Amino acid sequence: MPDAPRGPLRILITNNTLDGRNGSELYVRDLALEYMKRGHLPVAYSPFLGEVAEELRANSIPVLADLDEMEAEPDIIHGHHHHESMTAALRYPRTPMIFVCHGWAPWEETPPLHPNIVRYVAVDDLCRERLLTTRGIAPERTATIYNFADLQRFLPRPPLPPKPRTALVFSNYAARIPLAIQEACERAGIDRLDIRGYSSGNLATAPEEILGQYDIVFAKARAAIEALASGCAVILADTDGVGGMVTTTNMHDLRRLNFGLRTLKADAMSHDVIEREIGRYDARDAKAVSDEMRAVGGLQTAADTWIDLYRQVVAEWNALAGRSGDAARMRAGSRYLRQIAMPLKSRRDAELMLAEATRREAVTRADLETLVRREPLHASRQLEIDRLTAALSASEADLARIRGSRAWKLIGRYRRFRQWLTRR
Repeated sequence: MPDAPRGPLRILITNNTLDGRNGSELYVRDLALEYMKRGHLPVAYSPFLGEVAEELRANSIPVLADLDEMEAEPDIIHGHHHHESMTAALRYPRTPMIFVCHGWAPWEETPPLHPNIVRYVAVDDLCRERLLTTRGIAPERTATIYNFADLQRFLPRPPLPPKPRTALVFSNYAARIPLAIQEACERAGIDRLDIRGYSSGNLATAPEEILGQYDIVFAKARAAIEALASGCAVILADTDGVGGMVTTTNMHDLRRLNFGLRTLKADAMSHDVIEREIGRYDARDAKAVSDEMRAVGGLQTAADTWIDLYRQVVAEWNALAGRSGDAARMRAGSRYLRQIAMPLKSRRDAELMLAEATRREAVTRADLETLVRREPLHASRQLEIDRLTAALSASEADLARIRGSRAWKLIGRYRRFRQWLTRR
């Protein structure tokens, strides 16, 4: 194998959004900032920009919403999410790519196939299963680089007390503290119970400044990793279910699953289960877990691994130059467009259906309100009121069904894009 290239690398990192402070957005931010500190040249790309994009720009990292803004070819593309990754692959056809899978279920995480993708990387063992069960992805082209926390930001808290007195629900998904957690914490004598996260309207923009205030943190995935690195006792719990207290006995296995989906049981969210897990609180064991997480799960260690992989992929790509021609790239692009056509059309159909259902609901509601205000109320008019009430209920059910569909959930990101375009 040729020697890996030396010197700074221009690294293009793609993501479906750089707006809210969610998992992959913060993953991009953390890596980009670390690469910049090491003298590399990170560039972030997403068609949907916002808060995280502004933070990157404030730290002198270029952020693109249109790849035509950058004529210079990157040395490597670090691709998150199939749409943005394929956009970059088609824009820079002479650049090698690594595609990273961050989730088992989301449509955006579907692994694409393209000759420029030299490696596929999973952030946990479940994502690796998604890669290995995708046609066209060979096992020898896959790797796993587990998620991390920035140890320079998430510093160890003071020693935990013998008994927990404070607790935090740390989640972007929970709109309120689950009743089961409230009741269990009351029974366990916990004096303070708070919630921080996007859905609750109490977003933690600098979680490293608050986690040390809590003895127990209820969290999953990235939030759990950050709490563990901070020295808190962590009970895996979120809207998906409960996974229990992280201990020295189970920490290694849970980390391999990113403290995520497969570690949670949907039917376990009860005050009895939560109270039992609180009862497993052990300050010394929590300290040992935190020490282990800091030893193996730091951003700096992950960045070392990523840079080594970039150099290896670039060296392999240079050695294989010319083996994959433009015809193969065009075929891959054609296949990809065919694969995404149906979801895109379904989304558009859902948007049109919602608009029509919203119009019918508004007309029916107005007719009903007008009829109810009239006097006197004859029997025939009551029948009309009953008919309109039933029609209104049906319209509301249509709206709920459309908003709950998979296609409709994809529309929000495109709406944010249109809003962003009008603000430019």
